[in-house]
Amino acid sequence: LAQKVVAGGYDIGVAFDGDADRCLLVDEQGGVIDGDKVLAVCGSDMKRRGKLSGGTIVATVMSNLGLHEFCRENGVGLVCTSVGDRNVLEKMNECGYKLGGEQSGHIIFLDYMPTGDGQLAALQLLSILSHSKKKASELASAVRQYPQLLKNVRFSSNDQKTAIMQSASLQSAIRAAEEELGENGRVLIRPSGTEPLIRVMVEAGTQQQAQAVTDRLVQHVENLQKTTDK
Repeated sequence: LAQKVVAGGYDIGVAFDGDADRCLLVDEQGGVIDGDKVLAVCGSDMKRRGKLSGGTIVATVMSNLGLHEFCRENGVGLVCTSVGDRNVLEKMNECGYKLGGEQSGHIIFLDYMPTGDGQLAALQLLSILSHSKKKASELASAVRQYPQLLKNVRFSSNDQKTAIMQSASLQSAIRAAEEELGENGRVLIRPSGTEPLIRVMVEAGTQQQAQAVTDRLVQHVENLQKTTDK
């Protein structure tokens, strides 16, 4: 899609998943506009028009640090839930918020529908694009995209996964990584809710630093795994 948009000189491209409850977009330069950027653009527009209930959007813990930074700098509240659109919707209903979604492009506009809809999300962004008189890349560039890496470590059982997540050694390694990254990155290590997996996610100011910290944490988890295998 990115290649087609650039080759054709189009203003924007939209991609839907199989059941069209999610969408991702491509700007005129071929850059990807993910769910975090859609939330930021639509959230700030809704706030400007007095339509953003509580001045807050709901995202998940997987949302990029760039979204947190954008919201902080633009006076938009940001509440993060566990991964899953069901958790996002639950928090929206609980607190009366009108906009929420996931980085993957699952966006919920409660003023229009009680569930995520990719076509609705695309129309919302297209409307803003039309009225703003800006290029799609200009709108999207307001949100910095921190390099984000995600690696999975598989275990022989859920019990082993749980034991390692509760390990003091792992918590110490996480704290050390967070201190190294400072305000320009973050670490999220979480167990899969359905499989014997631990997901290691790192965001940093550079791709190299994100890779180095991710590799170190994955190695630490794998070393703990070998210890519990004995």
